[in-house]
Amino acid sequence: MQARVQAALNKIRPMLQADGGDVELVAVNAGTVTLRLKGACSGCPMSQMTLKNGIERMLKEQIPELKAVESVS
Repeated sequence: MQARVQAALNKIRPMLQADGGDVELVAVNAGTVTLRLKGACSGCPMSQMTLKNGIERMLKEQIPELKAVESVS
């Protein structure tokens, strides 16, 4: 599943980079993906909305068995 998540993140990454941010895959455990938002995304007040409404939604569309996406600092 980790390779599938990384491939999906590679499709999302250009949108984040266009705004000065990025995303790093930290772990995949039992259907939960842990990510680290980087660059402009790490300090953005909208980062949780980006994570849940953007990244999580897109990942779940491509990987239906995915349960949740969480972030770490």
